Amino acid sequence: MRYMTDRKRVIGLGSAKSGVHHFWAMKVSSVALVGLIPLFVFTFGPMLGRPYEEVIAYFAQPFPAIVAALTFVIGFRHFRDGVQVLIEDYVHGWAQKALIIAMICVSYGAAAVGLFAIARIAL
Repeated sequence: MRYMTDRKRVIGLGSAKSGVHHFWAMKVSSVALVGLIPLFVFTFGPMLGRPYEEVIAYFAQPFPAIVAALTFVIGFRHFRDGVQVLIEDYVHGWAQKALIIAMICVSYGAAAVGLFAIARIAL
């Protein structure tokens, strides 16, 4: 029978060395989204149901375009980090790596499409 402390059992196992960075990235993006989501809702909401020309003219202004772009970028970054944590917790082996790569591509692709749409409208 072994009498080992918890510390003795984990010595030599190492660490992932990215937990603190990942934790802070999620917290910072969460705080940013707390302010951005209501701002996005209040800038995007009044345009629902309006004619096409009016919506284009509204989003051609800098403030609504910047709010929408920041919301897309930070929202999809937060999505990517959250899904990565879920995949790391519940999927193992080669499928874990494949799913993480796929979700990174999906999140960057969706953010790029959103930014392209905003740039197309604003410029």
